[in-house]
Amino acid sequence: MRSYTPTIGELEAFCACARTGSATEAAARLNLSQSAVSRSVAGLEARLGVALFHRIRQRLHLSDAGRAFLPEAETVLARLDQAAVGVMAFGGSDSVLRVATLPGFGRAWLGPRLGRFALRCPNVVLDLTARLAPVDFARDPFDCALVRREQATGQITPLIAEKLVMVAAPQLVEAADLDQLPLLQQSTRPTLWLEWFRETGEDPRRILRGARFDHFDMVLEAAMAGLGLGLVPEVIARAPLAEGRLRLASENRLATGEDYVLATPEVDNPTVRAFRDFLLEEAAR
Repeated sequence: MRSYTPTIGELEAFCACARTGSATEAAARLNLSQSAVSRSVAGLEARLGVALFHRIRQRLHLSDAGRAFLPEAETVLARLDQAAVGVMAFGGSDSVLRVATLPGFGRAWLGPRLGRFALRCPNVVLDLTARLAPVDFARDPFDCALVRREQATGQITPLIAEKLVMVAAPQLVEAADLDQLPLLQQSTRPTLWLEWFRETGEDPRRILRGARFDHFDMVLEAAMAGLGLGLVPEVIARAPLAEGRLRLASENRLATGEDYVLATPEVDNPTVRAFRDFLLEEAAR
């Protein structure tokens, strides 16, 4: 059966000729002979049954078919390069563990612990992706996900209960009437301030609305910049509080009833199991 799939050499020769307009220059770029490049281009044209170039005065000019084919050919070669680099990242390791994580939780809680995991499982390469959207293991390329319980699918391993604290820049806490400060909003969880008011008995009408952000790390940065009051998970505020970049604006804490959990597919995976056991030990510290 005849194959219409070009070889990598044919694609490389075609793309080089298209960019240089010359088989001789393309050959120099590819470190091949001019005759080898010409044969590859001729073979590709024969395979596809179309002329990809017009030969005019010893120069190569793309035909309409060649112009249509060029971006597709370059995309294929670029994807092959990316795939090769991805495989090289294994670096002799046994496996790659693809983890989706909430941005703030990944930075503040998971990140500082990755060194210990690397010592414990030196042959596992972590591929971490910050993600706000829920993970569908049937569709998304992840082995596990660090999410809130309400977002989780598959098997669920609870790690940490979520507690929210109200924070602001130190100068605001010391100098301002907190009732007059804007509230920094987390747009994907718009009811959090109302839950805080119910828990603390405060009147939400006394406090001004503030800017909206789509994840807690941005709320945290805005609070440190003095833009208002932030209501954020205690787990991501610990470092800036300890460093003095933020101050608690209230001693109250809001237990949301949510947990940060590790979600995994139903299929058993030894590497995921090792990661889960590590996280459970870290959460118990």
